[in-house]
Amino acid sequence: MQAETVEVLPLTKEQALAYAKLAVREQLGRPAEKVSYMGGGSFGRAVAVTFRGGQSLVVKFLRARGMMEKEAHDLKLLAGYSTVKVPEVLFTRPRDDKIPVDCYGMEKIAGKSALFALGMLFLSKKRRREFADEVTTALHAVHACKNDKFGDTLHADCDSWLAYYRPFAADVLQKAEAYFAAGKLDEKVMLAMRAAWEKFDVIFSEEVGEACLIHGDLNVGNIMVGKGYQITGFIDPLNSAYADREYDLFQFDNLTGKRFFLRETYIRKYGASRYCMQKLAFYGLWNEVYCYMQSGVLVGFIMRPLVKNMNERLKEI
Repeated sequence: MQAETVEVLPLTKEQALAYAKLAVREQLGRPAEKVSYMGGGSFGRAVAVTFRGGQSLVVKFLRARGMMEKEAHDLKLLAGYSTVKVPEVLFTRPRDDKIPVDCYGMEKIAGKSALFALGMLFLSKKRRREFADEVTTALHAVHACKNDKFGDTLHADCDSWLAYYRPFAADVLQKAEAYFAAGKLDEKVMLAMRAAWEKFDVIFSEEVGEACLIHGDLNVGNIMVGKGYQITGFIDPLNSAYADREYDLFQFDNLTGKRFFLRETYIRKYGASRYCMQKLAFYGLWNEVYCYMQSGVLVGFIMRPLVKNMNERLKEI
């Protein structure tokens, strides 16, 4: 991971729809009967493709170089361990003159994001805990995949977690100082980061003994649910790595995750390190600042709770 702004290649909604038709005809030899734009974030655009007979898939376009190889690799890796379905990768297609952005085709997971399944918020506590139990069981199955080195799934080469993570965290902090000096980062964020960095050696004093495979972005927005709010899949891994398994837990508290007891369920079932809550606060804040640096988009309603949580967790040390 590098804390730097990523060059984003241009891609309109209309272009994505046209390119999706071209990609499936070229890669699968089948004409699309219908294409519909599903949406996208800072770097991706997703298009649903339906064929005659009703079969469908998703074509995802990556607007930053190198992301396609990483995402496709990680989806295949995660699918081999998760007890919840992860989309099968059907093809990958590097950019060229005909389609100037990388793309890949994958299985379309039924249902919708749990974030937008608003009825779930009003389920009984028992049902919400059952949801958390299934999610955490599947994630722990992913964490059961171990590696002898820490680092990115494509090239893990570090002997310890901190040999991989500390240089990244230091780089984010250094660049955050530059952003703050330029008036591009709020003082409250910077003060929380400085205070957390002063306690880095305490927060990370317990050695991470195993390099576990992580999803990297498993919040409620990336958990798909279908009829009866049954879980249908996990989608959109981000920066998957062989890492501290607790790195996967800070996302559980983001968005509406706390409503489903996700983080507390994982810790109750599988245990946690002494300073787990401080680590999760650190991971969450650093990740959000890192994403801001990459995309140029700062999401205040996500950042503000992370800053508050970091400050509160530091008081507990």
